[in-house]
Amino acid sequence: MAHKIAIIGLGIMGRRLLGRILEHPAFEPVALWDPSETACRKAAEEAPGVPIVDNAQAAIAAADVVYLACPPVPRKAYALEAAAAGKAVFLEKPLGVDIEESRDLVEKLKASGVPAAVNFTQAAGKALATVQDAIASGATGALSNINILVTYPAWPRAWQVDADWLRFKGEGGYTREVISHFVFLSERILGRTKLVWAKPSYPTDPALCETQVLARLENEAGVPVSILGSVGGVQPDRQEVYLNFEKTGFLVAEFYRLFQSDGGAWKEILDPPADPRKISLGAQLGSLDDLLSGRPSKLATLDDAFSVQQKIEGILAGT
Repeated sequence: MAHKIAIIGLGIMGRRLLGRILEHPAFEPVALWDPSETACRKAAEEAPGVPIVDNAQAAIAAADVVYLACPPVPRKAYALEAAAAGKAVFLEKPLGVDIEESRDLVEKLKASGVPAAVNFTQAAGKALATVQDAIASGATGALSNINILVTYPAWPRAWQVDADWLRFKGEGGYTREVISHFVFLSERILGRTKLVWAKPSYPTDPALCETQVLARLENEAGVPVSILGSVGGVQPDRQEVYLNFEKTGFLVAEFYRLFQSDGGAWKEILDPPADPRKISLGAQLGSLDDLLSGRPSKLATLDDAFSVQQKIEGILAGT
């Protein structure tokens, strides 16, 4: 039988996953809720047969699994409500913005025993799997370093402007929203890291999020991850992770495109899908089905997400 899923938070991410849920045979959307009437109206237009309920509690009660696509701060309370009711939890990233609050959330979700995972969208993707297979085969040699490059002319980007909270320092910023994905990817490749140093820059308005970021992470063996983030000016969007091994190099661009180099020009080695978001979110739902069905899952665990959050908040604090 299909897993009955509710969505709390009907902004761009909530509605995107809703679209994939409607097409996935393992899931049945049974309840939607957002405090914004506009968001609820948009979701109703996109999924007219799915009930819009009166509050978060009604959404939780209707479902077997709850997807939390709301902003980070209210996410903890909804996750614990769902877990207390015995419902599985699928959280949007970041796990949170306060380290101790998230530590408490992880401990309580683990103690509840309900299935729980976090939506880092590369977890089940072909790009990461291809690199991992190459490593396992011995074709890459040892990892030398990882470089993360993220640049935008403006933040939030045009398609994100409805989520106004993304431009504020309290919960938003591209380091939490984008660089976190690539820190997760890095730790899937080289294991847990520590933050060695960080230098964030902020605008004069203290309420607004970061504009520039430089940081260095290292794993236990000292393999470095160098991070550069930049917003402003006339420049293209760039979201790139360079994985440099002894025998070969990989470039993950725009989350899903994978290139390889033997020292010469980059060559794309995966056929880019016509609709990359559809493919990646479909793969995430497949891994969520695995988790809920008791099979091994590729999704980010609570510990994975908490490790990433610790690095991200340290970068933003410059510690």
